[in-house]
Amino acid sequence: MKIALALRRFALSSAAALLLCAGAVHAQSSTGSTNFEPVVGQAGKDVIWVPTPPLLVDRMLKMAQVTSRDTVVDLGSGDGRIAIAAARDFGARAYGLEFNPDMVGLSRRESAKAGVSSRATFEQADIYKADFSFATVVTMYLLPNINLDMRPIVLRMKPGTRVVSHQFTMGEWSPDDTADMSGRNAYLWIVPARVEGRWTFDAPQVNWTKNAADVLSITLRQDFQKVSGHASPGNTTLGLRAPLLTGDRLRFSFVDDNGRMREFNATVNGDTMTGEARVEGEAPVRFTARRQPG
Repeated sequence: MKIALALRRFALSSAAALLLCAGAVHAQSSTGSTNFEPVVGQAGKDVIWVPTPPLLVDRMLKMAQVTSRDTVVDLGSGDGRIAIAAARDFGARAYGLEFNPDMVGLSRRESAKAGVSSRATFEQADIYKADFSFATVVTMYLLPNINLDMRPIVLRMKPGTRVVSHQFTMGEWSPDDTADMSGRNAYLWIVPARVEGRWTFDAPQVNWTKNAADVLSITLRQDFQKVSGHASPGNTTLGLRAPLLTGDRLRFSFVDDNGRMREFNATVNGDTMTGEARVEGEAPVRFTARRQPG
């Protein structure tokens, strides 16, 4: 049974049931020594342990706009401070994945001390193998090469998922937000929908050109969350103005052949885009657009 299924069942059952399900995934469920005390710089599987300062933990979770509706997964959760803060201070359901069983045991004890063990849980896991696709927020303090290893995984997650990293970036994937807390950096990315391709619009009540039979299509190019492209109402090609992709929300505009600015606000769901088109002086109209094969 995958971690994702275990976490879904958690919403309907007790914390004990969650730990039982998670234990089925990770045969190694040792909580380590009860006398364990972590040491800054101690070796881990792929990284050494250096804790994130509390002020930066708070900033990371605020950058991600964590609320009680979120599920936060901390990759390489160490002593559990990020997951515990997410549960204690923001009301989220939090889940820590940590390879060191002693750190897992410490995190569980700290979670119990904070009174959030029903909302912040921890498992021994290899982040390369774990399924955390259920998360709405992913936090990490890893290394540049590991961030790059995680990048294709998080890019496959649901559009709108927020990813926050302490200190290290995601290579050429530019962050959507940054923070510098006394030399400690935090970076936020919002997983973008996949919008590249040619989309045709279905809005029979709209004349996109002076020829009522003309159909509107747009062609989009994508580099992570950065989008460019053009609109084709009929046989005309027009540049898109200020296309903006945030998660599954896409905004763009173009000037039609009557010199009017048409503004589009859409939600992307796979190969379908729905939303409203507006032009000054007219009521907004609903549209559906579909991505064409090839």
